[in-house]
Amino acid sequence: MKRNTTLKFGIVTIILAFFIIGGIAAGPALAAKHTIKIIFLGNADDEDYDGSLVFKDFVESRSNGAIEVQIFPGGQLCGNPRECLESLQAGIIEVYMTTLGGFGNLFPESQVLDLPYMFDNDRVIETVFTGPFVHEFRQAIIQRTGLRLMTMTNTGGWRNIANSKRQIRTPRDLKGLKLRTINSQVQIELVKLLGANPTPIAWPELYTSLASGVVDGSKNGITDIVGMKFHEHIKHITLDGHAYMSAMWLMNNDFFMSLPKDMRKIVADGFDNLRNVTTAFPKRRQIEAYEAFKKAGGKIYVPTPDEKAQFVAAAKPLKDWYIKKYGRKWLDKLEKAIKDARAELAKGYAKELN
Repeated sequence: MKRNTTLKFGIVTIILAFFIIGGIAAGPALAAKHTIKIIFLGNADDEDYDGSLVFKDFVESRSNGAIEVQIFPGGQLCGNPRECLESLQAGIIEVYMTTLGGFGNLFPESQVLDLPYMFDNDRVIETVFTGPFVHEFRQAIIQRTGLRLMTMTNTGGWRNIANSKRQIRTPRDLKGLKLRTINSQVQIELVKLLGANPTPIAWPELYTSLASGVVDGSKNGITDIVGMKFHEHIKHITLDGHAYMSAMWLMNNDFFMSLPKDMRKIVADGFDNLRNVTTAFPKRRQIEAYEAFKKAGGKIYVPTPDEKAQFVAAAKPLKDWYIKKYGRKWLDKLEKAIKDARAELAKGYAKELN
Protein backbone atom coordinates (compact mmCIF):
# COMPACT_ATOMS: atom_id res chain seq x y z
CA MET A 1 0.00 0.00 0.00
CA LYS A 2 2.84 2.31 0.83
CA ARG A 3 4.46 1.67 -2.59
CA ASN A 4 1.16 2.43 -4.36
CA THR A 5 0.72 5.63 -2.34
CA THR A 6 4.27 6.69 -3.15
CA LEU A 7 3.73 5.89 -6.83
CA LYS A 8 0.50 7.89 -6.95
CA PHE A 9 2.21 10.82 -5.21
CA GLY A 10 4.99 10.71 -7.77
CA ILE A 11 2.54 10.70 -10.69
CA VAL A 12 0.60 13.63 -9.23
CA THR A 13 3.84 15.55 -8.70
CA ILE A 14 4.86 14.97 -12.32
CA ILE A 15 1.43 16.08 -13.60
CA LEU A 16 1.51 19.23 -11.45
CA ALA A 17 5.03 20.02 -12.61
CA PHE A 18 3.89 19.56 -16.23
CA PHE A 19 1.04 22.05 -15.78
CA ILE A 20 3.21 24.56 -13.90
CA ILE A 21 5.94 24.45 -16.53
CA GLY A 22 3.36 24.47 -19.31
CA GLY A 23 1.62 27.43 -17.71
CA ILE A 24 4.87 29.37 -17.46
CA ALA A 25 5.65 28.59 -21.06
CA ALA A 26 2.15 29.46 -22.23
CA GLY A 27 1.91 32.67 -20.16
CA PRO A 28 3.55 35.06 -22.63
CA ALA A 29 1.55 33.58 -25.52
CA LEU A 30 -1.71 34.31 -23.71
CA ALA A 31 -0.74 37.76 -22.51
CA ALA A 32 -2.60 40.68 -24.10
CA LYS A 33 -0.76 42.38 -26.95
CA HIS A 34 -2.93 45.51 -26.83
CA THR A 35 -4.60 47.39 -23.98
CA ILE A 36 -7.62 49.67 -24.34
CA LYS A 37 -8.32 51.97 -21.39
CA ILE A 38 -11.91 53.30 -21.42
CA ILE A 39 -12.54 56.52 -19.49
CA PHE A 40 -15.81 58.29 -18.71
CA LEU A 41 -16.81 60.73 -16.00
CA GLY A 42 -20.08 59.02 -15.01
CA ASN A 43 -20.33 56.42 -12.27
CA ALA A 44 -20.53 52.64 -12.41
CA ASP A 45 -24.32 52.66 -12.04
CA ASP A 46 -25.20 54.04 -15.45
CA GLU A 47 -25.47 52.76 -19.00
CA ASP A 48 -21.98 53.93 -19.98
CA TYR A 49 -20.50 51.39 -17.57
CA ASP A 50 -22.87 48.65 -18.73
CA GLY A 51 -21.96 49.33 -22.34
CA SER A 52 -18.27 49.30 -21.48
CA LEU A 53 -18.64 45.91 -19.80
CA VAL A 54 -20.33 44.49 -22.91
CA PHE A 55 -17.56 45.97 -25.07
CA LYS A 56 -14.90 44.47 -22.78
CA ASP A 57 -16.47 41.01 -22.84
CA PHE A 58 -16.91 41.04 -26.62
CA VAL A 59 -13.46 42.38 -27.52
CA GLU A 60 -11.48 40.26 -25.07
CA SER A 61 -13.29 37.05 -25.97
CA ARG A 62 -13.30 37.57 -29.76
CA SER A 63 -9.62 38.53 -29.76
CA ASN A 64 -8.75 35.44 -27.69
CA GLY A 65 -7.17 37.69 -25.08
CA ALA A 66 -4.98 39.61 -27.52
CA ILE A 67 -6.79 42.80 -26.46
CA GLU A 68 -7.30 43.68 -22.81
CA VAL A 69 -9.96 46.29 -21.95
CA GLN A 70 -9.68 48.28 -18.71
CA ILE A 71 -12.62 50.44 -17.55
CA PHE A 72 -12.16 53.58 -15.44
CA PRO A 73 -15.45 55.30 -14.50
CA GLY A 74 -15.81 58.39 -12.34
CA GLY A 75 -12.90 60.34 -13.80
CA GLN A 76 -10.24 58.09 -12.26
CA LEU A 77 -7.52 58.95 -14.78
CA CYS A 78 -8.64 62.48 -15.72
CA GLY A 79 -10.97 64.84 -13.91
CA ASN A 80 -12.71 66.90 -16.60
CA PRO A 81 -13.40 66.79 -20.37
CA ARG A 82 -10.42 68.96 -21.28
CA GLU A 83 -7.94 66.78 -19.36
CA CYS A 84 -9.46 63.61 -20.77
CA LEU A 85 -9.44 64.83 -24.37
CA GLU A 86 -5.84 65.98 -24.04
CA SER A 87 -4.87 62.58 -22.61
CA LEU A 88 -6.71 60.89 -25.48
CA GLN A 89 -4.94 62.98 -28.10
CA ALA A 90 -1.60 62.30 -26.42
CA GLY A 91 -2.23 58.54 -26.49
CA ILE A 92 -2.17 58.21 -22.69
CA ILE A 93 -5.65 56.71 -22.83
CA GLU A 94 -7.28 54.93 -25.76
CA VAL A 95 -11.02 55.65 -25.38
CA TYR A 96 -12.97 58.50 -23.83
CA MET A 97 -16.74 59.01 -23.79
CA THR A 98 -17.78 62.65 -23.89
CA THR A 99 -20.93 64.67 -24.34
CA LEU A 100 -21.14 67.24 -27.11
CA GLY A 101 -20.51 70.03 -24.65
CA GLY A 102 -17.23 68.51 -23.57
CA PHE A 103 -16.14 68.09 -27.18
CA GLY A 104 -17.20 71.57 -28.31
CA ASN A 105 -13.82 73.22 -27.68
CA LEU A 106 -12.07 70.84 -30.07
CA PHE A 107 -14.75 70.80 -32.77
CA PRO A 108 -17.29 73.61 -32.13
CA GLU A 109 -19.41 72.69 -35.16
CA SER A 110 -20.31 69.42 -33.44
CA GLN A 111 -22.70 71.40 -31.24
CA VAL A 112 -25.16 71.21 -34.13
CA LEU A 113 -26.36 67.98 -32.51
CA ASP A 114 -27.26 69.95 -29.38
CA LEU A 115 -29.53 72.41 -31.17
CA PRO A 116 -32.92 72.16 -29.41
CA TYR A 117 -36.07 70.50 -30.68
CA MET A 118 -34.40 69.09 -33.81
CA PHE A 119 -35.36 65.43 -33.39
CA ASP A 120 -38.88 64.02 -33.33
CA ASN A 121 -38.23 60.95 -31.22
CA ASP A 122 -35.84 58.09 -30.46
CA ARG A 123 -36.39 56.29 -33.75
CA VAL A 124 -35.43 59.31 -35.81
CA ILE A 125 -32.22 60.07 -33.95
CA GLU A 126 -31.19 56.42 -33.73
CA THR A 127 -31.61 56.19 -37.51
CA VAL A 128 -29.45 59.30 -37.96
CA PHE A 129 -26.81 57.93 -35.59
CA THR A 130 -26.41 54.74 -37.63
CA GLY A 131 -26.48 56.44 -41.02
CA PRO A 132 -24.17 58.32 -43.44
CA PHE A 133 -24.15 61.48 -41.30
CA VAL A 134 -22.01 59.81 -38.62
CA HIS A 135 -19.53 58.53 -41.22
CA GLU A 136 -19.00 62.07 -42.53
CA PHE A 137 -18.80 63.35 -38.98
CA ARG A 138 -16.15 60.72 -38.16
CA GLN A 139 -13.92 61.68 -41.08
CA ALA A 140 -14.11 65.38 -40.21
CA ILE A 141 -13.25 64.69 -36.55
CA ILE A 142 -10.23 62.57 -37.51
CA GLN A 143 -8.88 65.31 -39.78
CA ARG A 144 -9.47 68.06 -37.21
CA THR A 145 -8.45 66.33 -33.98
CA GLY A 146 -6.70 63.02 -34.63
CA LEU A 147 -9.51 61.28 -32.74
CA ARG A 148 -11.84 58.66 -34.19
CA LEU A 149 -15.56 58.67 -33.46
CA MET A 150 -16.32 54.99 -32.87
CA THR A 151 -20.04 55.37 -32.25
CA MET A 152 -22.78 57.79 -31.18
CA THR A 153 -24.98 56.65 -28.32
CA ASN A 154 -27.23 57.98 -25.57
CA THR A 155 -26.19 58.81 -22.03
CA GLY A 156 -29.28 59.44 -19.95
CA GLY A 157 -32.29 59.80 -22.24
CA TRP A 158 -33.59 63.24 -23.25
CA ARG A 159 -32.73 66.57 -21.65
CA ASN A 160 -35.65 68.06 -19.75
CA ILE A 161 -35.95 71.16 -17.59
CA ALA A 162 -35.78 70.32 -13.87
CA ASN A 163 -35.70 72.64 -10.88
CA SER A 164 -36.23 72.96 -7.15
CA LYS A 165 -38.52 76.04 -7.16
CA ARG A 166 -41.68 75.71 -9.24
CA GLN A 167 -43.51 73.96 -12.03
CA ILE A 168 -42.50 75.14 -15.50
CA ARG A 169 -45.29 75.27 -18.10
CA THR A 170 -43.96 77.88 -20.53
CA PRO A 171 -40.70 79.82 -20.98
CA ARG A 172 -42.20 82.67 -18.92
CA ASP A 173 -42.00 80.44 -15.84
CA LEU A 174 -38.21 80.16 -16.17
CA LYS A 175 -37.54 83.84 -15.59
CA GLY A 176 -35.00 84.36 -12.80
CA LEU A 177 -34.10 80.69 -12.36
CA LYS A 178 -30.43 79.70 -12.31
CA LEU A 179 -30.06 76.61 -14.51
CA ARG A 180 -26.91 74.52 -14.62
CA THR A 181 -25.67 73.88 -18.14
CA ILE A 182 -22.84 71.88 -19.62
CA ASN A 183 -19.92 73.97 -20.87
CA SER A 184 -21.48 74.36 -24.30
CA GLN A 185 -22.23 77.67 -25.97
CA VAL A 186 -25.34 76.21 -27.58
CA GLN A 187 -26.72 75.13 -24.21
CA ILE A 188 -25.79 78.43 -22.59
CA GLU A 189 -27.50 80.43 -25.36
CA LEU A 190 -30.58 78.20 -25.13
CA VAL A 191 -31.01 78.91 -21.41
CA LYS A 192 -30.73 82.63 -22.12
CA LEU A 193 -33.36 82.46 -24.87
CA LEU A 194 -35.74 80.61 -22.54
CA GLY A 195 -35.37 83.41 -19.98
CA ALA A 196 -33.30 81.70 -17.29
CA ASN A 197 -29.75 82.37 -16.11
CA PRO A 198 -27.20 79.83 -17.44
CA THR A 199 -24.62 78.61 -14.93
CA PRO A 200 -21.95 76.21 -16.29
CA ILE A 201 -20.95 73.80 -13.52
CA ALA A 202 -18.84 70.64 -13.69
CA TRP A 203 -20.85 67.44 -13.34
CA PRO A 204 -19.18 66.26 -10.08
CA GLU A 205 -20.03 69.63 -8.47
CA LEU A 206 -23.72 69.72 -9.38
CA TYR A 207 -25.11 67.95 -6.30
CA THR A 208 -23.52 70.40 -3.86
CA SER A 209 -24.45 73.31 -6.12
CA LEU A 210 -28.11 72.27 -5.95
CA ALA A 211 -27.90 71.75 -2.19
CA SER A 212 -26.34 75.15 -1.56
CA GLY A 213 -28.54 77.08 -3.99
CA VAL A 214 -25.75 78.00 -6.39
CA VAL A 215 -28.18 76.75 -9.04
CA ASP A 216 -31.94 76.18 -8.91
CA GLY A 217 -32.05 73.41 -11.45
CA SER A 218 -30.53 71.63 -14.41
CA LYS A 219 -31.27 70.18 -17.84
CA ASN A 220 -30.86 66.43 -17.55
CA GLY A 221 -32.54 63.11 -18.10
CA ILE A 222 -34.43 61.43 -15.26
CA THR A 223 -31.96 58.54 -14.89
CA ASP A 224 -29.11 60.98 -14.25
CA ILE A 225 -31.23 63.03 -11.84
CA VAL A 226 -32.13 60.02 -9.73
CA GLY A 227 -28.84 58.17 -10.20
CA MET A 228 -26.90 61.16 -8.85
CA LYS A 229 -29.52 61.80 -6.11
CA PHE A 230 -30.31 65.26 -7.49
CA HIS A 231 -33.97 64.52 -6.71
CA GLU A 232 -33.17 65.16 -3.06
CA HIS A 233 -33.28 68.83 -4.13
CA ILE A 234 -35.00 68.91 -7.54
CA LYS A 235 -38.79 68.61 -7.20
CA HIS A 236 -40.15 69.66 -10.62
CA ILE A 237 -39.51 68.26 -14.09
CA THR A 238 -41.02 69.55 -17.33
CA LEU A 239 -40.78 67.01 -20.13
CA ASP A 240 -40.01 69.40 -22.96
CA GLY A 241 -37.41 67.01 -24.47
CA HIS A 242 -35.34 69.83 -25.92
CA ALA A 243 -32.24 67.73 -26.62
CA TYR A 244 -31.11 64.13 -26.86
CA MET A 245 -28.28 63.36 -24.47
CA SER A 246 -25.79 62.29 -27.12
CA ALA A 247 -22.58 60.50 -26.20
CA MET A 248 -19.50 60.40 -28.39
CA TRP A 249 -17.22 57.40 -27.92
CA LEU A 250 -13.83 58.60 -29.16
CA MET A 251 -10.67 56.56 -29.72
CA ASN A 252 -7.15 57.73 -30.45
CA ASN A 253 -7.00 57.19 -34.21
CA ASP A 254 -3.28 56.35 -34.28
CA PHE A 255 -3.91 53.57 -31.78
CA PHE A 256 -6.87 52.24 -33.76
CA MET A 257 -4.93 52.19 -37.03
CA SER A 258 -1.97 50.48 -35.30
CA LEU A 259 -4.14 47.43 -34.62
CA PRO A 260 -4.13 44.58 -37.14
CA LYS A 261 -7.12 44.81 -39.48
CA ASP A 262 -8.87 41.80 -37.95
CA MET A 263 -8.54 43.40 -34.51
CA ARG A 264 -9.91 46.71 -35.82
CA LYS A 265 -13.00 44.84 -36.99
CA ILE A 266 -13.44 43.25 -33.56
CA VAL A 267 -13.16 46.66 -31.89
CA ALA A 268 -15.67 48.20 -34.32
CA ASP A 269 -18.12 45.35 -33.70
CA GLY A 270 -17.57 45.75 -29.97
CA PHE A 271 -18.60 49.39 -30.16
CA ASP A 272 -21.74 48.41 -32.04
CA ASN A 273 -22.65 46.11 -29.15
CA LEU A 274 -21.89 48.95 -26.74
CA ARG A 275 -24.19 51.22 -28.77
CA ASN A 276 -27.08 48.78 -28.50
CA VAL A 277 -26.76 48.63 -24.71
CA THR A 278 -26.24 52.32 -24.02
CA THR A 279 -29.12 53.27 -26.31
CA ALA A 280 -31.60 50.83 -24.77
CA PHE A 281 -30.78 51.00 -21.06
CA PRO A 282 -31.93 54.59 -20.38
CA LYS A 283 -35.39 53.68 -21.72
CA ARG A 284 -35.63 50.77 -19.33
CA ARG A 285 -34.16 52.50 -16.31
CA GLN A 286 -36.28 55.62 -16.62
CA ILE A 287 -39.32 53.60 -15.48
CA GLU A 288 -37.94 53.08 -11.97
CA ALA A 289 -36.31 56.52 -12.01
CA TYR A 290 -39.61 58.32 -12.56
CA GLU A 291 -41.21 56.26 -9.80
CA ALA A 292 -38.37 57.10 -7.42
CA PHE A 293 -38.69 60.77 -8.32
CA LYS A 294 -42.42 60.80 -7.59
CA LYS A 295 -41.95 58.82 -4.39
CA ALA A 296 -39.53 61.52 -3.19
CA GLY A 297 -42.23 64.15 -3.74
CA GLY A 298 -41.28 65.16 -7.27
CA LYS A 299 -43.84 66.52 -9.73
CA ILE A 300 -43.72 65.74 -13.47
CA TYR A 301 -45.35 68.01 -16.03
CA VAL A 302 -45.93 67.31 -19.74
CA PRO A 303 -46.43 70.52 -21.77
CA THR A 304 -49.53 70.79 -23.94
CA PRO A 305 -48.93 71.12 -27.71
CA ASP A 306 -49.46 74.89 -27.40
CA GLU A 307 -47.02 75.15 -24.49
CA LYS A 308 -44.43 73.04 -26.31
CA ALA A 309 -44.79 75.34 -29.32
CA GLN A 310 -43.87 78.29 -27.08
CA PHE A 311 -40.62 76.56 -26.08
CA VAL A 312 -39.81 75.81 -29.71
CA ALA A 313 -40.54 79.41 -30.75
CA ALA A 314 -38.39 80.82 -27.95
CA ALA A 315 -35.46 78.64 -29.01
CA LYS A 316 -35.81 79.31 -32.75
CA PRO A 317 -33.16 82.11 -32.91
CA LEU A 318 -30.53 79.59 -31.85
CA LYS A 319 -30.26 78.24 -35.40
CA ASP A 320 -29.34 81.69 -36.69
CA TRP A 321 -26.85 82.05 -33.84
CA TYR A 322 -25.23 78.74 -34.81
CA ILE A 323 -25.07 79.66 -38.52
CA LYS A 324 -23.50 83.02 -37.74
CA LYS A 325 -20.74 81.38 -35.67
CA TYR A 326 -20.12 78.12 -37.51
CA GLY A 327 -21.76 78.30 -40.93
CA ARG A 328 -24.48 76.18 -42.51
CA LYS A 329 -22.44 73.11 -43.52
CA TRP A 330 -23.16 70.79 -40.61
CA LEU A 331 -26.66 72.13 -39.98
CA ASP A 332 -27.59 71.40 -43.61
CA LYS A 333 -26.07 67.92 -43.33
CA LEU A 334 -27.98 67.20 -40.13
CA GLU A 335 -31.29 68.51 -41.45
CA LYS A 336 -30.88 66.33 -44.54
CA ALA A 337 -30.06 63.31 -42.36
CA ILE A 338 -33.19 63.94 -40.28
CA LYS A 339 -35.32 64.32 -43.41
CA ASP A 340 -33.91 61.08 -44.84
CA ALA A 341 -34.50 59.28 -41.53
CA ARG A 342 -38.13 60.40 -41.46
CA ALA A 343 -38.61 59.18 -45.03
CA GLU A 344 -36.98 55.82 -44.25
CA LEU A 345 -39.16 55.37 -41.18
CA ALA A 346 -42.26 56.37 -43.15
CA LYS A 347 -41.61 53.53 -45.57
CA GLY A 348 -41.32 51.17 -42.63
CA TYR A 349 -44.56 52.42 -41.11
CA ALA A 350 -46.32 51.91 -44.45
CA LYS A 351 -45.38 48.24 -44.28
CA GLU A 352 -45.93 47.79 -40.53
CA LEU A 353 -49.28 49.57 -40.19
CA ASN A 354 -51.13 48.35 -43.31
